[in-house]
Amino acid sequence: MFVFDAHLDLAMNALEWNRDLTWTVEDIRKSEEGMTDKPDRGKNTVSLQAMRKGNVGLCVATQIARYVKKGSPLPGWNSPHQAWAQTQGQLAWYKAMEEIGEMVQVTNLKELKTHMGLWERDDSDSKKPIGYILSLEGADSIVTIDHLEKSHEMGLRAIGPAHYGPGTYAHGTDSIGGIGTKGKELLKKIEELNLILDATHLCDMSFWETMKAYNGPVWASHNNCRKFVNHNRQFSDEQLNELISRKAVVGIALDAWMMVPNWIRGESTPKDMGVTLNQMVENIDHICQLAGNSLHVGIGTDLDGAFGKEQSPDDLETIADLQKIPLLLSQRGYSNDDIENIMHLNFIKFLERTWG
Repeated sequence: MFVFDAHLDLAMNALEWNRDLTWTVEDIRKSEEGMTDKPDRGKNTVSLQAMRKGNVGLCVATQIARYVKKGSPLPGWNSPHQAWAQTQGQLAWYKAMEEIGEMVQVTNLKELKTHMGLWERDDSDSKKPIGYILSLEGADSIVTIDHLEKSHEMGLRAIGPAHYGPGTYAHGTDSIGGIGTKGKELLKKIEELNLILDATHLCDMSFWETMKAYNGPVWASHNNCRKFVNHNRQFSDEQLNELISRKAVVGIALDAWMMVPNWIRGESTPKDMGVTLNQMVENIDHICQLAGNSLHVGIGTDLDGAFGKEQSPDDLETIADLQKIPLLLSQRGYSNDDIENIMHLNFIKFLERTWG
């Protein structure tokens, strides 16, 4: 079944992890044997080939670069200009992948229909390009509002105002605070440009202030339910109901600490903690029960988002294993139509509404 993955940090992996994503997952792992600079070395789950194998033909692909002020314990860039330059390097990588036919950017309804038509054709021997919709995770690299307009011209179609900690435009995960004047100015421009607002990572206060100030299209590319893991990174039922009322789609993430409570980074293992794709299905089901239908949830794995096999479901070897989800949903009583909604159609229809 065709899969739409609403959140992959592909360029970050290519540039900061120095991974050639045209290689197989196995070859990338082999090349990282003995390396210890990152906790997920030799444990990656994503490559462009693995995406094709799993029929993940379209994704939301990120640019990401956090700006951190002096004294911040978070990793990041020391000025918004450096953060901007980093995101432009990431964009250059996506363009380089386009030049060799590995990827293709999707920015409007016509391109979306053309790309979906390509993947719906039964010519499995051909190497189809992976479609990507460009998203900015955390808006710190937007030096001025003019920079957002430039990004839009270069294909940016979604943006999350915050990531971890306090940001320039909003407060993110593990911080407390609102959006302020700058945040409101950003939201106004996002709405004007018809960009998709990504609510992922907004802390509770910034989330509710954003919902009050913003009336444009909104989704949550990679977020799970607070019902299962009681942490500010996840959404409460009240937040989920707000998103449902706005016709949003929530992409369920596969980072193990977001799937089971009491995960200890660097100590817990997926096997010991019983982390499998079943927890993804639990999160999917919870949102479907809140909504009373299957129209507001999808796949937003965040695979290889600074974690690998050591912090992924035990029954997932590579991103191609997303093809196990339809059977799990079917076993829970979901119909074929429901499963297609969840695997790709909800996000596709969201884009059709937004870009139509």
